[in-house]
Amino acid sequence: MSRLQEIGAHVLLFFLVFGMSATVDIPRMKKQMRNRSALLIGIALQFFILPFVGFVIVRLLNLSAPLGITLLVVTSSPGGSYSNWWCSLFNAELALSVTMTGLSTALSVIMLPVNLSIYVASIYDGDVVQSLNWFSLILSLVVVITGIVSGVLSSAWQNSTRFNLRANQMGNLAGVSLVLYSALVSSSSQDASLWNQDPSFYIGVSLPAIFGVIIASQLASRADLEKPERVAVAVEACYQNTGIATSVAITMFEGADEATAIGVPLFYGIVEMVVLAIYCVACWKMGWTKAPADENICTVITTSYEVENARLDSPNAIEVVHGQGDEDLDNMVFTQTNEGYKVDEGQFEETSNAERISNDPNRLPADDKEII
Repeated sequence: MSRLQEIGAHVLLFFLVFGMSATVDIPRMKKQMRNRSALLIGIALQFFILPFVGFVIVRLLNLSAPLGITLLVVTSSPGGSYSNWWCSLFNAELALSVTMTGLSTALSVIMLPVNLSIYVASIYDGDVVQSLNWFSLILSLVVVITGIVSGVLSSAWQNSTRFNLRANQMGNLAGVSLVLYSALVSSSSQDASLWNQDPSFYIGVSLPAIFGVIIASQLASRADLEKPERVAVAVEACYQNTGIATSVAITMFEGADEATAIGVPLFYGIVEMVVLAIYCVACWKMGWTKAPADENICTVITTSYEVENARLDSPNAIEVVHGQGDEDLDNMVFTQTNEGYKVDEGQFEETSNAERISNDPNRLPADDKEII
């Protein structure tokens, strides 16, 4: 992959992460940051269970260095940014997904090198660890962290339903573009041997994604997490940051070994897409997501119920009353719309709460309005 292609991939990755992070309702994210059970399950899966699963698979199947090392990088990597996209697409708990991605990415700056050093050195020659391109590993992590931080701060600064919806649309567009871009770049690489591998290749690369979903669902259910949170935890456990493994494969191996190594994150990406598509559709139909189980699937994947629920939780209207004294009160009513709060034009044709209060101080405001 050329330097220009790497830059293009990182730009699309940034806008994907930024868009998904800027979709999140800040109060809901603050709540998820206190969700210790979900976060601990995520940390245990990302940095202890999945790396060990990868190690066992590599050892049992006796995979070659290009296959084994790249697979260990995949299983030791933090949650991929596409996990946010999947949670947004099928309306799992997006706030938890973004929180877990940010936390795992931050911790992976330390845990990824530690796990690779332990497991790679336990199977292969010690010189292999020294040949890893740590700069490429850290660069991908920095892009993800920057996208999350800037997206969350932008959402808090804008505090607008319209902004959240536009950010979600931009993130989805960046996600689709990144898929197409990755497919285009991969097709120009030496990956013709992807479908000519030994059975051990397909078994070894597929098992971590399958085990990740199963183990995460079991742990999340035992922890009695809310159903959309269970889906988010399972998606995070399955969807790894394959971009890091791709970078390692390109910089560490050459020729036929490079083609074989690139095939690991490429095939893992295919497996996790298939597994998550089946899993998310099943969870939606079982009522485990925020989307109605009887809704049309096209409506489900094009509607952000994260934003819709945040909008419905807000007051239907806000009346701002200002002035001094009972005889000098004035007001302005803002009604809720899909694009945020707007001035209610109908207020000028009816008696306002300010006028009612001016005439009768003991009169309460309308039930569906909040006086500030």
